[in-house]
Amino acid sequence: MTKPIEVRNPRTGKFDYVIIPQPPKLLAQQCNRMRRAQVRWQQLGLEGRIDALQQWKQAILSRREQLTEALVNDTGRLSISVLEIDSFLSSIDRWCGLAPELLQESARNTAIPFIALQQTSVPYPLVGVISPWNFPLLLSTIDTIPALLAGCAVIVKPSEIAPRFVAPLLAALNAIPKLRDVLTFIEGAGETGEALIECVDLVCFTGSVATGRKVAEAAAKRFIPAFLELGGKDPAIVLESANLELAISAILWGSVVNTGQSCLSIERIYVAESIFEKFYHQLVTKAYRLGLAYPTVESGEIGPIIAEKQAAIISDHLLDAVEKGAVIHCGGVIEDLGGGWWCRPTVLTQVNHTMKVMTEETFGPIMPVMPFSTVEEAVYLANDSIYGLSAAVFASETEALAVAHQIDAGAISINDAALTAIMHEGEKNAFKFSGLGGSRMGAAALKRFMRKKAFLIKTNATNDPWWFDNRE
Repeated sequence: MTKPIEVRNPRTGKFDYVIIPQPPKLLAQQCNRMRRAQVRWQQLGLEGRIDALQQWKQAILSRREQLTEALVNDTGRLSISVLEIDSFLSSIDRWCGLAPELLQESARNTAIPFIALQQTSVPYPLVGVISPWNFPLLLSTIDTIPALLAGCAVIVKPSEIAPRFVAPLLAALNAIPKLRDVLTFIEGAGETGEALIECVDLVCFTGSVATGRKVAEAAAKRFIPAFLELGGKDPAIVLESANLELAISAILWGSVVNTGQSCLSIERIYVAESIFEKFYHQLVTKAYRLGLAYPTVESGEIGPIIAEKQAAIISDHLLDAVEKGAVIHCGGVIEDLGGGWWCRPTVLTQVNHTMKVMTEETFGPIMPVMPFSTVEEAVYLANDSIYGLSAAVFASETEALAVAHQIDAGAISINDAALTAIMHEGEKNAFKFSGLGGSRMGAAALKRFMRKKAFLIKTNATNDPWWFDNRE
């Protein structure tokens, strides 16, 4: 019998929600039903799929209050929850607008005069999405929407740490018969994710490197594609030519937004020696102005640490840094307030690459600042990582671009931070251990759910095949 899973509230520390995972046998049966329903979904045509998604959007709008409340209970923060919902709804509109052009079939002549080429694409029947807890709604739907428009059926397993948002989504989904047969959300932990991979034709995973490896191996055994968006340890480089005020504000935002619980967070900062003192002093001053969203969600900007295990990781990284000589200028401790775990924006100096805080993913509002003497040194330090998700460079545009070309990461924000969180047109791949597979941004984000087919058509069917020798 499948055991219930108790879910902790990040603001109160209480286990106030329970989920009951599906047994693997029932999950397999559900996947088989969805795969059969996918045939009808594909035959509905793109216009019909767009209409169904727009109906879902309207049904969600009528339940927006319940969805917001669920996300707040999942994550303990309000403003980012509102932003998540807005981003999710706008992504439906964006993909519905882009899909007609991206899914067009093509026909053309070839280099061989009597052979024409027609190109078409066929969707993978059933896509599995395994999503994390830091942005529960956004990261469970970022792959789901384009996959549905491509013609796939989709089954989503969100994190068991933040599953409350699923109920209002399913309530809205039940009002759309055409869509509810090919889209669902299932609750469960790692075992459910493992069972899901055994049933689908393609898997999208967002999460840690350790779990991503397991997903990749399981998918490889089944010979199915796996698209992995994994950890990050994003660097920011600040050169002498940077607008210092802009750089400090952007880096602070990029480091502490969502309490630093983002793979796109700035997690290490490299500053030219000549401006190092001024930079970190001003960063500390600005960091002090940010308050905790406690005792109410409106009280401040910094929400609680969502996952209890993450509080232990952040504390371990800070302790390791201090033991190795780092100096903490603000923040620096995990606070127990009302049963939840909290961490104020934390600035450290006297850091180096022997410390976990400079090499391992911290996933908290932690800003270690390190000086460099040459641009070559800054690039070396930025690339001295197993991660390569994204980065930021602050300098004159020409100088910043020259540095950005040397950084081993998929997306480089110039004179801003974490721009891929708001700008989705640019295709990018994760470098190193930050991921595997096609881009989830740009046109590729939709096309990766399709398998290409080519029809090679002989245009003069009366002739013998070109290779046929008809000599008597």
